[in-house]
Amino acid sequence: MDQLAAMRAFVRVVETGTFTRAADLLDMPKPTVTKLIQQLEGHLRARLLNRTTRRVTVTMDGAAYYERALRLLSELDELDASLTLAQARPSGRLRVDCSSALAISIIIPALHEFHTRYPDIQLDLGLSDRPADLIGENLDCAVRAGEITDQSLVARRIGEMQVITCATPEYLVRYGTPLHPRDIEDGHRIVAYRPALGGRVLPHVYQNHSETIEVTGHYSISVNDGMGYLAAGLASHGIMQLPAFMTRAHIAEGRLVPLLQNWCTAPKPLHIIYPPNRHLSNKVRVFVDWLAELCR
Repeated sequence: MDQLAAMRAFVRVVETGTFTRAADLLDMPKPTVTKLIQQLEGHLRARLLNRTTRRVTVTMDGAAYYERALRLLSELDELDASLTLAQARPSGRLRVDCSSALAISIIIPALHEFHTRYPDIQLDLGLSDRPADLIGENLDCAVRAGEITDQSLVARRIGEMQVITCATPEYLVRYGTPLHPRDIEDGHRIVAYRPALGGRVLPHVYQNHSETIEVTGHYSISVNDGMGYLAAGLASHGIMQLPAFMTRAHIAEGRLVPLLQNWCTAPKPLHIIYPPNRHLSNKVRVFVDWLAELCR
């Protein structure tokens, strides 16, 4: 039995909850993963997993073994990397999850420079505004705006995004120009941003030197994607609050008009997040450093 391979298979089954998904992520046949787990249980003379037709759960022995195995594998990966990091050129597949707006506006246009530096890195970029399951989807890292509420993740702040309130000239001709945030609640429409369909709409937040106001407003359309949000605003469906990098060209060319400029919106922090128990490989390190430099 290859005990290291068996330990890695066991850890991945625990993290994903299925033999099938673990086999896909390990790039090996499902029967091989099953055999490795059976050999590991035979070697330890203990049942590590409870199997049913629908799901896999961890036994008490399995939970204890998982924690120790994960720590051991992480230390082994760290040891290997420490000996090769200085001389190794970063290479391999890098799986990154990111919002479509940030990817399309900032990251993708700059990738030629990144690949000039690191030609052996193959970037798999997933575009979504939804919270990513870093372990279950086998992601190396994710880029997210806003405060990080999941304390189990490691987060590195790489910058912040200024937010601008704006609408199209056509919208303002039809509904008028709001002079105060409360005006938006009376006779106006917003484009609503809803991170999860069926979840709550995020309010607009306005600040001046003395007060903070949250405005929900009325809407005819809600979206859960940044590029869709911008498209709805450009189609004059309502007032938007969105990052400045998404508005600059449209404001300069007259397609959008900035509003309520005496009221600011707190900038949103921008983070790269990754699981705490995963070894931060060389390819992830250089991508994180490059993106921090880009956002700066």
